[in-house]
Amino acid sequence: QPTSKKGTEKNVIAAVRFYIDKIVSDSSIIGMKALLLDNATTKVISMVYSQTQILEKEVYLVEQLGKPHDPMLHLKAAVFIQPTEANIDLLVKELQDPKFKEYHLFFSNIVSSDLLSKLGRMDEQELIMQVHEYYADYLAINEDFFHLGIPNSISLSSSMRNLESGQILDRNVNGILSLLLSIKRRPSQIRYQFSSEVAKRLASDVLTHIEKEDSLFEFRRAATDSAGPLVLVLDRRDDPVTPLLTQWTYQAMVHELLGLHNNRVVLRGKPNVTKDLEEIVLSPTQDEFFARNRYANFGDLGSAVKQLLEDYQRSTKKTENISSIEDMQNFLLRFPELRSKSINVSKHVAVLGELGRLTDVCQLLDISQLEQEVACTNDHSAHKQKLLEKLRSPKVKLPDKLRLVLLFLLRYESYAEGPELKALLAEKGVTPQQLAAVDALLDYAGEARRAPGLFSAGGLMSSFTRKLSSSINGVENVYTQHQPLLFYTLEAVAKNKLKDTAFPPLLAAASSQPPQPVSEVVVFMVGGATFEEATKVAEFNAANPALRVILGGSCVHNSDSFLKEVLHVYAK
Repeated sequence: QPTSKKGTEKNVIAAVRFYIDKIVSDSSIIGMKALLLDNATTKVISMVYSQTQILEKEVYLVEQLGKPHDPMLHLKAAVFIQPTEANIDLLVKELQDPKFKEYHLFFSNIVSSDLLSKLGRMDEQELIMQVHEYYADYLAINEDFFHLGIPNSISLSSSMRNLESGQILDRNVNGILSLLLSIKRRPSQIRYQFSSEVAKRLASDVLTHIEKEDSLFEFRRAATDSAGPLVLVLDRRDDPVTPLLTQWTYQAMVHELLGLHNNRVVLRGKPNVTKDLEEIVLSPTQDEFFARNRYANFGDLGSAVKQLLEDYQRSTKKTENISSIEDMQNFLLRFPELRSKSINVSKHVAVLGELGRLTDVCQLLDISQLEQEVACTNDHSAHKQKLLEKLRSPKVKLPDKLRLVLLFLLRYESYAEGPELKALLAEKGVTPQQLAAVDALLDYAGEARRAPGLFSAGGLMSSFTRKLSSSINGVENVYTQHQPLLFYTLEAVAKNKLKDTAFPPLLAAASSQPPQPVSEVVVFMVGGATFEEATKVAEFNAANPALRVILGGSCVHNSDSFLKEVLHVYAK
């Protein structure tokens, strides 16, 4: 297991990059090489490395393991794959009919001894030169945010038990283990959301594996290091509100309105988008402007993009006075830099333009204001009146009408107005299939299903201070009053006030003393996290230097993917 440089430990992007660097710079594979991947590891690498950066490491060929082609026996192959039965079978096939000179294996997670011995038996030509476990088995989005890219983890909350749900649970467990191994931390505490059966199962399985792989979790500790992190397993079901809300910070807004998948955004078919901008990359590791502004709200983002454009115009003006051969040479030296600046400016202008267009076309400011009111305050008759106005308005799009109804019913479920609101939605053209989301969501995360306290997490004072701050800070806050449930949980952690009754410890220091404050927390949201929660974690880390939080999830939801999963599992 490679030892890492200082600084990578608590940054998930750096932790993954560290492993990929070790693979492509391995001293046994110097010179031109092939890099063989599977679907999962292709995504892992693409999150932290650009194609150009990979090619700079003398990687001549990047392709899927098992893809048929002519032998290239002059090339060595670095193989970076998940340790699954299917991948081992592909490797065995490859070794029986080798396309490369030799094979250097790097598994992205813990390999079982059975699979290793199967490989050893089948390597009759002794082509495997080395085998390593490099724990990069998750997708690093931000420095403090990762996900596992697993669809349908919400199915773990249902009573359904089948082969697929077993595999989904295992994949969630393996992802958490990989994260802990990559940041070189053994948990000092593991806690789970008391009301959630799946959070308990996940936490128990993680603990069982850590105890089984005891030696892997023995890390050298510096004298200054604190005890290991608190691992906190939460369930998406306990906060179904956050994934349904309109978003107003850059990264979250892009995912909600356009879809941000593996740092890629598809703008194909949108108005005023040129061919070279049909698919773009928004990655904090490859785009300095995006890294700086990913948490900026929509208003500040507009000013930042304007500034970016003005800076670019200034730098191109410098190149306008070409009057000598020397000027021409200087221009050509600067041309690649200018071209890449030009592409970057065009990209952010195009994204901002499309976000602005959708905000207008879908009346999002208006809708968001009502969403925030319903999420943050209790006023049934006023909210119902405003909701009915929106449902009757031809300007409000059908998916937004449905979202508003869902938010309203989550808060006012006891009024039993579901049938009346569903009839109104049907009258406006919402299909029976979409309407099924109403009962499905309440079946998944209604009042009887989720942990208590969703709408009173911060207590009475919190709604009072929210109203106060929005009136002091003016209009901006009307759209961002809501705090995810996670925010209040992290506040409790920071104050060392996490209740054992709400978050029981599976593993905790045996002592009659009150628990020591932790300095690191790994929060994992089974069923999927959101960019709103990731933004809050980044803000929380900036405001609390003594406490470092890493957030992970089975996947990253926007309202569309969240409802699709809920429907997939709970629709009758």
